[in-house]
Amino acid sequence: MTICPRRALLAFSALFLLSAPVWAMPASEGKCSLIIHVTGFRNTKGLLGAELFTSSAGWPEDVSKSFRHEHFPIQGDHATARFDHIPAGRYAVVVLHDENENQKLDRNFLLVPKEGFGFANNPHVLLVAPSIEKATIPVTCPSTRTEIHLIYK
Repeated sequence: MTICPRRALLAFSALFLLSAPVWAMPASEGKCSLIIHVTGFRNTKGLLGAELFTSSAGWPEDVSKSFRHEHFPIQGDHATARFDHIPAGRYAVVVLHDENENQKLDRNFLLVPKEGFGFANNPHVLLVAPSIEKATIPVTCPSTRTEIHLIYK
């Protein structure tokens, strides 16, 4: 039996495309909302920064490679981030207590974060950010809610 090279290539291409991570491809038009309730602020200075990622490119700090990013006001020891008009799918979520509003995670000379941060699913964090898979949640329509507790090192 002879295998046609063209059919083999098509079969391989189909298998490759079907094996792509589901979180990398939002599935529907932008009709959903993601509501992120963030707790554990140590003060009311600054803003809450929130980013959604659909791929590992830039995860978790490169805002320019995020799917969406916005800033939200802090109310006491909590804040709510709301992303409207997004497609259903899987999104990795990272949040930051941007105390000085410079739109980045400030670190000390040992590279330890000086501001609070958190991830969807509240994974345990030691010295490095969790993998994108550990901070990914499914978003369905009409809305999905999640809660993140901030970490200060």
